[in-house]
Amino acid sequence: METARGMQEAAPRVEEKPEWWASPAVIGLTGFGLTTIIAGLTNLPKPYGNGFTGNWAIFGMALFFGGLVQLIAGVIGLRKGNLFAGSAFVGYGAFWLAFTYMLTTGLDFAGGAPGNSAYYAISAFAFVWTLFTLTFLINSMKHGWGIFFVFLFLFVSFILLTVKFWMFGASDTVSTAQNWATGGMIVLTGLTAWLVATADLTNWNYGRKVIPV
Repeated sequence: METARGMQEAAPRVEEKPEWWASPAVIGLTGFGLTTIIAGLTNLPKPYGNGFTGNWAIFGMALFFGGLVQLIAGVIGLRKGNLFAGSAFVGYGAFWLAFTYMLTTGLDFAGGAPGNSAYYAISAFAFVWTLFTLTFLINSMKHGWGIFFVFLFLFVSFILLTVKFWMFGASDTVSTAQNWATGGMIVLTGLTAWLVATADLTNWNYGRKVIPV
């Protein structure tokens, strides 16, 4: 019996996978970050002078990468028991889908700029997402400085968007400086999310903290 046991081959070594689902942070953050960058560029006075009007680059990106991919990432996050990340990805995935529907179907930004009353509606839309973002900003400091700055910049971006579209509704005009500030802050938000995603993937891939976030 001892000899038989001694001649048994050892089981082949396999990579240990403690969980079936990998972290959704990388794909979720890149979906959010890259879509946000494009949205920020469309808020700049140049070179996108027409903003969202007929801009299918932002609509397509928001529908699939910002919306659908983030929803999938959020479901995975919730499945893994990560309430913060899962809720954030589901929430902002739904945001991009609602954003696309609102601007292409509800307000018809695809065909031309809406009337003044619609701008007030967009301002209200941005305001409630300011509140949603504040909820996560309050809890973001526990998840590293990178995530904290993502939500801080996003919070400021939604405030600027709320003011911008309210002014559009009231006076049908917004200053060039305000457009630069709003678009620039949104782009900064997207770049920060992209940096955190890059850090997460790089640190996981090399098994050590290469990019501190």
